[in-house]
Amino acid sequence: MNVSVKQLRAFVAVAETGSFAQACEQLNISQPALSMAVKNLEDEVGGSLFLRSTRSLSLSPEGSAFLPTAQRLLRDWSDAFTDLQRLYSLQQGKLTIAAMPSFASTRLPAVLATYRQQFPNIDIAVRDIVMEELIDAVRAGRVELGVAFEPDDSEGLEFEALFTDRFVAVLPEAHPLLARNRLRIKDLLGDTVITLNRGSSTRRWTEAAFAIESLSPPAIFEAFQLTTVGAMVAAGLGVALVPALCEEQMHQLGARCKPISGRCIERRVGIIRRRRQQLSSAAVAMRALLMEN
Repeated sequence: MNVSVKQLRAFVAVAETGSFAQACEQLNISQPALSMAVKNLEDEVGGSLFLRSTRSLSLSPEGSAFLPTAQRLLRDWSDAFTDLQRLYSLQQGKLTIAAMPSFASTRLPAVLATYRQQFPNIDIAVRDIVMEELIDAVRAGRVELGVAFEPDDSEGLEFEALFTDRFVAVLPEAHPLLARNRLRIKDLLGDTVITLNRGSSTRRWTEAAFAIESLSPPAIFEAFQLTTVGAMVAAGLGVALVPALCEEQMHQLGARCKPISGRCIERRVGIIRRRRQQLSSAAVAMRALLMEN
């Protein structure tokens, strides 16, 4: 069935006004055009929608039954385009992004606050997940944008750098190494090294940093979250290497951070998205704010 919005509007206008002449004025079209639209609609549905005489015009039983549906269809049509315009103008919508915990708990809240001020009607869902899960979520399209370290495997992804993060040493309170003016990676090997679980990117980079210096930690504790790593260090169980993004978090847990001289782990942090994916208007605005900050 090939029914147009123009035909529906013509039918509803005539039905509501009870007059072809008044419907023409309401729709601002000529009477022949209106009559043709109604006739074409009747041809499509297979019968008369109006009972016509020289003195009166009324809806047929079928027309009376169809009128509420036609009115609803026109409202839905109008609402659909209103909603679409609101999406493009960022007056409504939803945005789902992901960020690694070290970024989500430090720099992201300020960006979200600015975004909320500018676009208060956009609902935002933030997934603070580890880098490996974040990359999977971006690739699967569950989130439009992710903020994490530059992935080693970028197949199907686009990465836009925001800044470079340099890993720092995490030490217990009053640890002797805190008094040193210059701290190197090999100085950490007098203690147990606490790191993330095997298979995580941070674990690979930590092991690579030791391997460059031809070093091997005497003992290793594993954890699945950086907050657990910091708490274990604060409890005196060992030392760790973490992104500088986590310094404030480590201090809150009771550990202390110190820069490392010479070779250390440096990784770019940036926005990750699917390659050749067209972002929603809400995601475009978020990306712009992330790039500014």
